[in-house]
Amino acid sequence: MTQPLRIIFAGTPDFAARHLQALIQSEHQIVGVYSQPDRPAGRGKKLKASEVKELALEHNLPVFQPQSLKTEDALNELTSLNADIMIVVAYGLILPKAILDAPRLGCLNVHGSILPRWRGAAPIQRAIWAGDEETGVTIMQMDEGLDTGDMLHISRCPISATETSASLYTKLADLGPGALIDTINNLANGKITPEPQNDAAANYAKKLSKDEANIDWSMSAAQIERNIRAFNPWPVCFTQMGGQPVKIYQAHVVEQSSNQPDNNGRVLSSDKNGVIVGCGEHALCITQLQPQGKKPMAINDFLNGRSDWVTPGTILGENNE
Repeated sequence: MTQPLRIIFAGTPDFAARHLQALIQSEHQIVGVYSQPDRPAGRGKKLKASEVKELALEHNLPVFQPQSLKTEDALNELTSLNADIMIVVAYGLILPKAILDAPRLGCLNVHGSILPRWRGAAPIQRAIWAGDEETGVTIMQMDEGLDTGDMLHISRCPISATETSASLYTKLADLGPGALIDTINNLANGKITPEPQNDAAANYAKKLSKDEANIDWSMSAAQIERNIRAFNPWPVCFTQMGGQPVKIYQAHVVEQSSNQPDNNGRVLSSDKNGVIVGCGEHALCITQLQPQGKKPMAINDFLNGRSDWVTPGTILGENNE
């Protein structure tokens, strides 16, 4: 029997809410929930509560939404909750040392990679982008660095050849909560030996940008295909066709025996099976895409009325007018 712990939970999006749900269903006591302040959302720009806050209120848990945790008031408020441990999942605010040291067992973080690989902001997306074959969830003891703390638990999962960031996010959101509960229980019972990270093996998952989603046809077809999956659901890869940006949702690599530099971005063929475009290495066959103002569509539907955008010989990309 695990001794129930007094837990503070800090998180904001759906990924975090799934971990909070697991804690609510556990024998532990949640004494406070921290989430980012409500933000304007939707067309009306009305203030919207985070998924974590909504779940906390459903279960009548006390919610705290400070703009910062660096003030003395914020520290006093948190300390007064007399927590054994604080769990942080995609919270979005920096925790100063005084907060990290406040709970008896410190603060734990759920991170969406196998640390020390992919520390930082976009670990799920970067694992696909880099062509990794597996990723996972690391539960770690937080320190003042960026995802540098000692590791308490790692759960792994494979990355499939058709994985998008959306599908991998779902896998890790299913994997993380159980791993978190196991870790907390083992920690409460003194059954965990923290493992320091090997800093020499670390790399950083920098944030995605819309600029990066603009397809560079001089890259290899394999890299562009990974970008398409890694940048779905955001920011979504795009290229210029018919003088306007068109988002690309699905594509696959077509091997070419030789590559001509002047074929980068050139439409090599276009039919109901896909639009084949020359790349820096091999070619890419586009099978699902989204013109401005439309929903994502299969290549057949796209070619109805837009086949002149992708006639063989057309160059896609920045200079496509």
